[in-house]
Parts: sequence; structure tokens; C-alpha cells
Amino acid sequence: MTDPIRVLVCEDQALVRAGFVTILSAQPDMEVVGDAADGLTAVRKTTELRPDVVVMDIRMPKLDGIEATRRIAGPDSEGTARILVVTTFNVDAYVYEALRAGASGFMLKDAPPPELINAVRTVARGESLLAPVVTRTLIGRFAEHLRPSAAPTSPERKRLDVLTPREYEVLLLVSEGLSNAEIAAELVIGHETVKTYVSRILTKLHLRDRVQAVVLAYRTGIAGHSPDRNR
Repeated sequence: MTDPIRVLVCEDQALVRAGFVTILSAQPDMEVVGDAADGLTAVRKTTELRPDVVVMDIRMPKLDGIEATRRIAGPDSEGTARILVVTTFNVDAYVYEALRAGASGFMLKDAPPPELINAVRTVARGESLLAPVVTRTLIGRFAEHLRPSAAPTSPERKRLDVLTPREYEVLLLVSEGLSNAEIAAELVIGHETVKTYVSRILTKLHLRDRVQAVVLAYRTGIAGHSPDRNR
């Protein structure tokens, strides 16, 4: 029997927090090991309870969700917990910062319960969660702020030179928020083949997950280009 997914719910609104706890606790493959109403408590309880997934709100007292995410899952952290950010569109700038801080994905706070459940499972599997519509709305809105290295000769842009043409195509589709299945259909290749390509892209570019791949695509200015365009 597989161990249940250990979840910590961090949300300052009591009713929302209770709702998340109730929904997730009812799942046979999940165990809510604790909850927190502020960022400092979230960091402390993550260290104490060692959850697999932390459901993190952005705007919380004492320490906001961005800094809490950075302390839990940032490049200098030693923990293994993955962060699922829950938010609304009117704080999307903060969500982008949370993704850069180390979050593995995000979803809208008013999403139906099945989406929350699926999101926790997806993040727990080590996958990243970027819904296409949210990706385009969120990161696309800040694209101009994410392109300081868009020049073809810039060091960051030249990082992409290690990719094969097919890997480059896959990266473009990942940057649009497409799932592996959707990429497979788009390129008429197998699902497992797409997984292999994505894994190679992350390894070659020294990226943690698909979230970082999307951010890099926008920073280099290639996101939003058709896969058949010239590099």
C-alpha cells in the first residue's frame, strides 16, 4: 500500500482553510498533517511535520506566501516539500514571484474541489502544474518584464543552443502550458517520448521543473513563437 500524500494547508482565511482541509482529508490517498494561518507558522510546521505538498496562499500575515515558499522550496532550502500556490487573478504578479521562489505550480482559489485534489496529486508526483489558460494570462501579462536576455547573442539565450530542434519545439509547447499528452498530439509522437524530451530539456538547461522552463522561455523571448519558426 502506498503511503498517503502528506499535506499542509496554509491559508489565512479560516473558512477557506477549513474547506481545503475538509476536501483533502476526505481523500483516501491524502493525509492533512496540519494547517497554518500565517507564513511563519507555515515554514515552522513544514520543518516539523515534513509534508509532501504545501498548499500555499500568497497573502498571509507575518510572512507572505512568496517568502515562505522561498524558505521552504527555494534554491537554498534543504527540504523536499513541494509548493502548490492557490490564488486569484488579481494577485497574479505575486504568483509569478512565488513560482520563481520555488513553487511547483499554482491554481485558482475558486477552482472546484476536483481540481484542487488533482493539483495536489500532480505536484506530489513531482510534476508541475501550469494550466494553459493561467499560464498565458499570468506569465504572458508580465512577458515584457521577463525578457532582459532576449537578444540572440545573450548568455541566457545561448543556453538554448544545447537543445536539438525537436527539444526546442517541445520547450515552446511547454511554455504555452501544454500537457505532455497535448504536446504528443501536437507533434504526433508518443506520450512517453514527450516525457523523455521534457526530462532532457530540464537536464540540459539545469532546470528543476516545467515552471522554470516556462519562465526561461519568457525571459529569453522565445515564448509565444510558433514551433516552426527559425531559431
